[in-house]
Amino acid sequence: MDNPELNTITKRDLVQRISDSTGQTKVLVRDIIQRFLDEVSDELVRGNRLEFRKFGVFEVRSRPGRIAQNPKTLEKVAVPAKRVVKFKVGNILKKRVEAGPASSPPEAPLRSGLGAPPANPPEAPRD
Repeated sequence: MDNPELNTITKRDLVQRISDSTGQTKVLVRDIIQRFLDEVSDELVRGNRLEFRKFGVFEVRSRPGRIAQNPKTLEKVAVPAKRVVKFKVGNILKKRVEAGPASSPPEAPLRSGLGAPPANPPEAPRD
């Protein structure tokens, strides 16, 4: 499954792309992205479910404790219960990922109208 041709995309990379496509400063874009990530994290810590239509759903689930086994020593080990974050992919994202990059350019939004604002917005009529 690992593909040596694929790259790891960082928050810095996304900030640069969004800044370039919107004309906003990198500082503003970085602050907005960080605020978004902080809000998502805070809601998950509270146990809330986050639904982003067509993209996916993040939710916290409880995983019960269990007894596991060390494969090397065969020793039994108690694994405590814990809370984990689960992500269920949305239908549009799922279809885009299945289709692969050839049919879905990286700048294509999940929903039309989410691209960059027009370069020269129309002026309001003057009276």
